[in-house]
Formats: sequence, structure tokens, C-alpha cells
Amino acid sequence: MESEAAGSEATWGVGGRAGILAAVASVAGFVDELVRVFAGGSAVSGSSDAGSSDALAGGGDPLRVFAGDCLDGLAVQRKLEAAAAAVKVLLVDGHIGAVAAMEDPAAGPEWAKGRQMASVAEVACVLTIGERAASTLIGEAQALTSSLPAALDALRVGEVSWQNTRVLVDESTGLDPAATTALEQHFLNPDAPGAGPGGVAGVLPPARLRPKVRSWRERHHPELIEKRHARGVAARRMEYAPDRDAMAWISIYLPADQANAAWNRTRALARGLQGPNEPRTLPQLMADISATALLATGHAPNADARNDTTGHGAASAGPHVHGPGAALAGPPVPRAQVLVTVPVFSLLGLTEEPAVLDGHGPIPASMARRLVAGGADSFYRVLVDPRGGAPLEIGRKSYRIPEAMRRWLRLRDGTCPFPGCSNHSLDNEADHLLAWHHGGTTGISNLAQPCPKHHKLKHTSAWTPAPATKNEPPGWISPAGRRYTSEHQDWEPPHWPPDILPSERSFLEEILEEHLFAR
Repeated sequence: MESEAAGSEATWGVGGRAGILAAVASVAGFVDELVRVFAGGSAVSGSSDAGSSDALAGGGDPLRVFAGDCLDGLAVQRKLEAAAAAVKVLLVDGHIGAVAAMEDPAAGPEWAKGRQMASVAEVACVLTIGERAASTLIGEAQALTSSLPAALDALRVGEVSWQNTRVLVDESTGLDPAATTALEQHFLNPDAPGAGPGGVAGVLPPARLRPKVRSWRERHHPELIEKRHARGVAARRMEYAPDRDAMAWISIYLPADQANAAWNRTRALARGLQGPNEPRTLPQLMADISATALLATGHAPNADARNDTTGHGAASAGPHVHGPGAALAGPPVPRAQVLVTVPVFSLLGLTEEPAVLDGHGPIPASMARRLVAGGADSFYRVLVDPRGGAPLEIGRKSYRIPEAMRRWLRLRDGTCPFPGCSNHSLDNEADHLLAWHHGGTTGISNLAQPCPKHHKLKHTSAWTPAPATKNEPPGWISPAGRRYTSEHQDWEPPHWPPDILPSERSFLEEILEEHLFAR
């Protein structure tokens, strides 16, 4: 009986006791490595962003050596926390699996539901967390052990943080097994296009990884984005949440084009009000403009808008915002510039491949066609290369950076190129990496769009940008000499319509491209 129970132990969790012990050994290894860093040992082995201690030790400056050792220690601590999270996942999964194995299979559904509630309560009590958090943790552990084995392995060896692992779990929800595996490989496999050392999930902070994973998920989801978007439109709503100090939050769940337009419109109005005699900050101005627009008295939406179930019926009615206090009779037509990247075949209706709304991500092809066909002058249409998926380069050789080149930079960088910064391109400043008066040229490979904060950091500290390329933003070199890569756009070749071969270039295609790019 004992041998039979031992033989079935692997079914209680991934690897049973042996799997948990292997994960614990990984934690112990990182603890030993952390001790070596501060016991006069070498710098972190195998770490691409570490390695300053040995080089600095020759300089004979104890303070500089200690500062470098602290950075090396933080690099190890990051891996230690990831490995410890993997142990927690395996312990939770093992407990849940063992409890389930002990239950009588003939028990009814009510008994099974009670057992599940009891297990959640048990995990919550032993971890001193709420039952909702415990239920979430159990779901994440079961998803990792059943559907995302590569993510669990990467977590165990410290390649991916627990926060980034949760992003992969969350964004893979609802995908079929094949799509889940493809997502996992794309963001964990270092050989995948656009991946950094150890995979993109190992080098991006969670705030930047999530939109990247979500964008990939939208493009590869087995269910068409048009259907999922229709369900989202039906669920549009406004929510209210009280906060401390007699404050509160209001959030509105809207179709992406309307939300993006409203945000950029409000930001543009706020910028226009800024000046030497305006004491309010940009966020304060945006809040005041929004509140004034929402609280202004005026006519209710017309019957057509009330009866419209798509969320788009009033979009063609023209501008309704005549000032911060004007009543809104329909979705605002944006005036702040927005980029809509549309695959040419999708724009023509030959495919239903999603377009990309700058600052948001993938949107349905129908939404992109409506924006372009509606003639909204603030939407700048970008037709991508049908073969490579990336836009064509635009450049001029002069100190003054033309608007066309600024648009190209927005497409290449997406956000501020400083590692981990999520400030979108509308707020950023075009900047020469190598100053013009030092011989720098006004070319794509010598330009970037850092946000105001990191633009100032470049000029007031020892942080320096690394060279850029036509399709890749610049990396950065820290004052300690460590190199950090910037986030890259995840371009993919567009879908081709049936009966058209990507290797061929037809006369019709040439005429269409000439006409569309000339507009």
C-alpha cells in the first residue's frame, strides 16, 4: 500500500516531493550566491547585467566596490524571489492535488464544492491572506503547473519574476492549449523575434510586459477580435470608487478609439491652458476639464445614440466639444494627433487582421476602416509593409527634425526608450543621441524620443543612450557601466488574402500602394 501511494505521489503536484525539493535547492543556490557576493567572491555568474565588482575591485575604491556589490546582490535577490515564488506555487499545487486525491470520487458536487472552499480557506489562513487572494493564487498555481510549464521552469531558475509570470498567466486565460504554448514560447524563448536575453518576459518590467503580451494575444487569439470587441462594447459602463480624504475615482469602460480620443483630446486642451500664469499641473488641468465637461448642463444624447448598441452610432456626427464646459451629444471627435497603423489588405477589406491604435494596441479592422474613412484629420494613417510588417523609413538630413521623421520615431519607439518607462510617444521629445554640435546627424539611427523626465536624466547625469538603428530604439548605459536594452516594437508580417502569394508583387499592389501613400 505504501509503495502504491508513493508511486502516485507525482499526481499530487508537478513532480511531488522531488519537484518541490528541486525548487528549494534552487532557492538555496541563490542564497549561497548572495553570500559569495558579499564575502569577497566574484560577481554574479552568468548575469548579463552584472559584473561590475571584479572590474571595480582593481580601482581600489572600497565605496565604489561596495556600490557595485550591492547591484550584484540585487540581481541575485531578483532571482531568489522568483525561485521562492516557484516553491510557493508548487506547495500550493501539491496541497490542492493531495487533498483532491484523498476525496471519495463518489461524493456529490456539493461535497466537492465544500472541499474546494475548505482548501481555499486553509491556504488563506496559513499564508495570512484573504480568501479571494488565496483563490487567485490557487488558480495561478494550477494554470502554471497544467498549462504553462516553461513559465514555471523560468520562474524556478530565476529568469522571470513572479509579477511577470502572473502577467503570462492572466493574459493566457481563455486561450486554447496551442495558443497558450505559442504565447509562452514567444515571450520566454530568447530565440523568438524581438526577445531579449532570457526572453522578453525576463527583461521587461510588468507594466511594459502586459501591453506587449496583450497585443500579441489579440493578434493570435483563436476567436476574431471583432466578436470579442462586440461583447466588450455591450459591457461598456462607468464605475465609481470612493477614496480617502473625501476623494473618489471615476472610470469609464469604452471602445478603444473613443477612450483614446477622449484622453488625447483632454490632454491637448490641458496643454493649451498651461502657461506662466496657470498654477495647475497638467494632471490637475485634465481632471478639471473632464469634470467640467461631465457636469455641464445640456441636452441628453439623441434617440439614435441611445438606441445604438455598437457604441459607434454618433461617431460620425462631427465635433461636439466647443469648450471644457460644452455638453457632449456624442463621442468626441479627437483633435490630438493619433497614429492608426493599418495593414494595407486590412484597410481594403481583403482581410480582417487587427490594426494598431497608438497608445492602446490592436483594434478591430472595422474600427480602423471607420477612422480612416471618416476623415478624422487627427488620425494619421500608417500603412505597413505587406511583406515585413514594419513601416517604411522617413528621413531628412537637416538639424530640424521634420514631422514625418517624428512620426517614424513614434512608430519605432512606441514609448520612451528608457528601460521600463511607459510614457507614450505623444508626451515625448525628439532628441539627437549624439548632439548635432558634436557631429551627430538628423537620421533615424541617431534619434530617439525620451520622455521629459528621461530626457533631463540624459543631460544631468551619467546615464547615456547607446546607438539606435532604423528599427530598434537605443539602449542605455548606467553610471555603473551596466547596459540595459530598450523595449522593441513587436512587428509581424501582415496576413495575406487568399489567392495572393507574398512572394509576388502584382501590378495592382503597386498601384494601390502608390495611391494610398500619396494621400
